[in-house]
Amino acid sequence: MSRVSRKVEILNAASKVVSERGIFELTLDAVAKQAGISKGGLLYHFPSKEALVEGMVQHLAVNYQEKIEDNAKQDPEETGRWIRSYVDVTFNQTYQNKDMNAGLLAAKAVNPDLLDPIRKLYEEWQEQIENEGIDPMKATIIRLATDGIWLAELFDIYHIEEEKKQEIYKVLLSSIDE
Repeated sequence: MSRVSRKVEILNAASKVVSERGIFELTLDAVAKQAGISKGGLLYHFPSKEALVEGMVQHLAVNYQEKIEDNAKQDPEETGRWIRSYVDVTFNQTYQNKDMNAGLLAAKAVNPDLLDPIRKLYEEWQEQIENEGIDPMKATIIRLATDGIWLAELFDIYHIEEEKKQEIYKVLLSSIDE
């Protein structure tokens, strides 16, 4: 097995620990057991809990960014391209392992500075949506509405029924072109 795929397996195991048992149960021993490897094997890839959480956040950020960029490149309409891609990815193409989002919660608990890669992305994304030819305020509201739905689900606060969620998705997309 390659190092890259082993690392992703470990990140998935860590995310599962956080998602199923809670942030405070995220220990190197628990992750090693969940991943089916020795603690030494885990430490080879991630030498500390902080490095593990940093890996979780970085993996999620890179995956999200790549999907948004790929979608935006395929959009033939230049005006509003990025915000359409952001909405589509957030609603329809989130990371396959939804537990991976738990890495954000773990980062907040372990060391809030570990969220810096996500903070940097949001700064870049906000700049892009404000400069792609649609009203920057409208684009920001669309992003915030999209984020709100995602965060409500991440924190398990409220899950909108799928039919209503798709209606909201359509309204957000149509408001980009108004």
